[in-house]
Amino acid sequence: MAAELQGIAAEPGVAKPDPILKIEGLRRTFGGLTAVNVDRLEIQRGTITSLIGPNGAGKTTLFNLLTGFDRPQEGAWHLNGGALVGIASFRVARRGMVRTFQLTKSLGRLTVLENMLVAAKDQIGESFWGSLFGRWKAIEAANEKKAMASLERFGLGHMAGEYAGSLSGGQRKLLEMARALMVEPELVMLDEPTAGVNPALTQSLLGHITGLRDLGMSVVFIEHDMDVVQEISDWVVCMSQGRVIAEGPPLTVARNKAVIDAYLGEHHGEID
Repeated sequence: MAAELQGIAAEPGVAKPDPILKIEGLRRTFGGLTAVNVDRLEIQRGTITSLIGPNGAGKTTLFNLLTGFDRPQEGAWHLNGGALVGIASFRVARRGMVRTFQLTKSLGRLTVLENMLVAAKDQIGESFWGSLFGRWKAIEAANEKKAMASLERFGLGHMAGEYAGSLSGGQRKLLEMARALMVEPELVMLDEPTAGVNPALTQSLLGHITGLRDLGMSVVFIEHDMDVVQEISDWVVCMSQGRVIAEGPPLTVARNKAVIDAYLGEHHGEID
């Protein structure tokens, strides 16, 4: 929880009181370029952690590694103590860690409701014997009820029958967040959820992100807008050139010289 972070040293790789995710010795290179080189990083359970850093710092690559969309050369990471190395992305989601993408991945030729239903857990109708003898109709009805409740929560209930391809960019981001909840995750990874979104919808998205924490989930999100980071983060992690160069409360990290240098170069003032 956020309160448990009080008094924790603001330094890279610091141990957390109750980490949901632990990363150790994670390396990913592309030819001669080292994209990720994280010695140690822990994500505190029940908090909103912002992952910041200049373009090319390795933030999205780190997300890809942790969620099974890429493979590292070395390293390990554990969710709730369970190893995730070599686990396929869909199995990572089933274990409780889901992600969204900077460029949304909605299925444009399916309706909004159908997009939700494809992410539902334990659909026994997908198996041969389950479709013949299982109570798949009852489960399908329960999933649809759950999906509609989530869509209403994200302000998309009235668009359940619309094709996802007709949604605006901001609405697609809301749909991705709503769809992620169908997996009943413990940890939600959001890749620039406010990018390209108008200011009014940005505030709605931020409210939903804090709502995830209020529901007991842990959130890690990549963000470039420092005002957003300061507004909703419990903890901030800054990457540069693949490494974690700073960690701590938002204001502490914003005043960190290494962070300022990474964004602006030396001899510049603080990030406000």
